[in-house]
Amino acid sequence: MMRTRSQDVTEILRGWILNGTVPAGERLEEVPLAARLGVSRTPVRAALTLLATERLVDYQPKRGYAVRSFGAQDVFAAYEVRAAIEGLACRLAAARGVPDAVAAALRGCLADGDRILAGGRLDPAELQPYQAMNESFHDAIISLSGNPWVERFVRQTHAIPFVSDRVILWHDYGVIRRSHDDHHRILAALLARDPARAEDLMREHVYFAGLFLRDNFHRIRSQQTGQAGASG
Repeated sequence: MMRTRSQDVTEILRGWILNGTVPAGERLEEVPLAARLGVSRTPVRAALTLLATERLVDYQPKRGYAVRSFGAQDVFAAYEVRAAIEGLACRLAAARGVPDAVAAALRGCLADGDRILAGGRLDPAELQPYQAMNESFHDAIISLSGNPWVERFVRQTHAIPFVSDRVILWHDYGVIRRSHDDHHRILAALLARDPARAEDLMREHVYFAGLFLRDNFHRIRSQQTGQAGASG
């Protein structure tokens, strides 16, 4: 299925909001955005209308659209939902069993994380590789659940700033080490086909990430780079 110009513009604007390129409170005006993106006003207008339904932007009569502000509690609330859904995904995946090829891919993710953390410190150059590993690990488990609604609802929680798997607060080695050790425990439970333990481990893993982000939210708001957050 071919993507429409409106879908492309929506994806770009959504990305700018989620990674902080356009900060909370900034007005989004059709004409400047159309010029910046090299498109007409029509796809921009459609994109802003959709983003308003997603509650990423607010519409005010006679003033137009502005990027919505999310506080620490808003983000933590999304993590609570994400913890429950990804816990369910883990339980379903453990009950179904892990195919050999997927098990190998998950072990590869763990090996990548082990290598990145082996030096006992956080190298800024390794942030993006760790983010990619983390995202691959979680996405594989969500796919293993076999439930398309799980993936859909997890993606909805990601449509809130700072909740995506790509968001990592890369400043506390102990916390990142704990998070990656969680990955090892989660995989062990999956391979053991222990649904209850797999669910509990994933719930705690994501929930702790939300707590850590909430307690360090000032770092994110001050940087607005999209490269701050919690390991989840």
